[in-house]
Amino acid sequence: MLGSISALMKTTAARLSALYLLLFAICAVGLVFYMGSLTMRMLTGQIQDTVSEEVLSLGRAYQRGGLTTLVRVVEGRSRQPGAYLYIIADPTGRILGGNVQSLEPQVLGAEGWTERPFSYERYGEPETRTADVPTAREGPHMAMAVVVRLPNQMILLVGRDLGEPERFGNVIRRALIVAFGMMGLGALAIWFLVGRRALKRIDNISDASRRIMGGDLSGRLPVAGAGDEFDRLSQNLNEMLARIGALNEGLKQVSDNIAHDLKTPLTRLRNRAEAALARGNEPQHRAALEATIAESDQLIRTFNAILMISRLESGYSAENTAVIDLSAIVADVVELYEPAADEVGVALAADAPAGLVISGNRELIGQSLSNIVDNAIKYSAGFGEHPRVRVAAKRNGGEVVVSICDTGPGIPPEDRARATERFVRLEQSRSQPGSGLGLSLAKAVMTFHGGRLELSGENPGLCVSMIFPAGDSPAP
Repeated sequence: MLGSISALMKTTAARLSALYLLLFAICAVGLVFYMGSLTMRMLTGQIQDTVSEEVLSLGRAYQRGGLTTLVRVVEGRSRQPGAYLYIIADPTGRILGGNVQSLEPQVLGAEGWTERPFSYERYGEPETRTADVPTAREGPHMAMAVVVRLPNQMILLVGRDLGEPERFGNVIRRALIVAFGMMGLGALAIWFLVGRRALKRIDNISDASRRIMGGDLSGRLPVAGAGDEFDRLSQNLNEMLARIGALNEGLKQVSDNIAHDLKTPLTRLRNRAEAALARGNEPQHRAALEATIAESDQLIRTFNAILMISRLESGYSAENTAVIDLSAIVADVVELYEPAADEVGVALAADAPAGLVISGNRELIGQSLSNIVDNAIKYSAGFGEHPRVRVAAKRNGGEVVVSICDTGPGIPPEDRARATERFVRLEQSRSQPGSGLGLSLAKAVMTFHGGRLELSGENPGLCVSMIFPAGDSPAP
């Protein structure tokens, strides 16, 4: 239990809760004191107003009947329950009437308002009084009074006990203490519950992280479904783990495919070299060495494609990226492959209007387009009565689309997503030479240029679309 509390006190939630509690307490204290001070000033102002009205009332009594009437009125009013403080004194300060028992001598010497301690007689309710005997002697109490000198130099003091504002202040202080006590206990309880819940979720995330670091890459961080910051963090980390898992799976697949696809050409190289040494025949030596060179070239192209894909996926940025004319690239590639297509009986045609401008790397785009055209010719040859490959380029809104469509066996829709992965060779392509990197390289090039690679078409037949963002500048 102590360990849990100690761990809880070290959490960010606990620190933030303590900070919020402190700030709230400061604001609450300031607000309470401000309201209390404002209320006290209002009550004091009301007391001054009522005392002033009482002085005016006694002044009218003095005008009606003189000093005798004033003394009689003061004596009558001073014996009423909750009476004001009254003093009638002669010019020397000697008290002639009223309900004040004692006061500081200098009070009656100065006219105007004063706030002093007074001792006075408090009378009970009329039904509880007997012969006007005071029920209690009060004092000293703080009171607010005004001293007025009458025309005959007699002195009149009228005041009011400040006990009500003082009682109100005491109520405020007690309420403040109780409120802060309850608020503190509530804050501690909420602090403990909320902090413990946050700590438990963090512990769950830590446990899941330890399992993942222990080798369980299929594990994921828990998501409570509350949609809070912990869930958002877990979801982002889960997406990151899924991406890492996919990369690891791809790396494993690449390693397996490299071992599988490079084993055969390496074996052929060895066998041919061994056969050439055994025969000792010059023409056979030459043929075996030429085949060895061809196999070596294929291996080199495979490794170059692997390196290029890795560079593109890791953020490779070619320095010679510029505004280029895609129509010219299409025309050059088609012209390059026309002899090879004619040799295998494939009709190769192009439809690329001039002025299709994009921003990109000419070498990368040309290499990708060449790979796709080469595949289209290779798989169309001998398939159907009139094999053909058509390369078309056009502007479609804010995009430039290059489509390479053939009449070959095509790729089933369910296998098209896999066809762009590295070293993936479908069953119908196993009999053809290659490494399964052509479409993967084209996809990496399109991603590098901010475009996309799409596979479509009927079965048989395949269309590979290279979709680029269109450029606005004229081709250089």
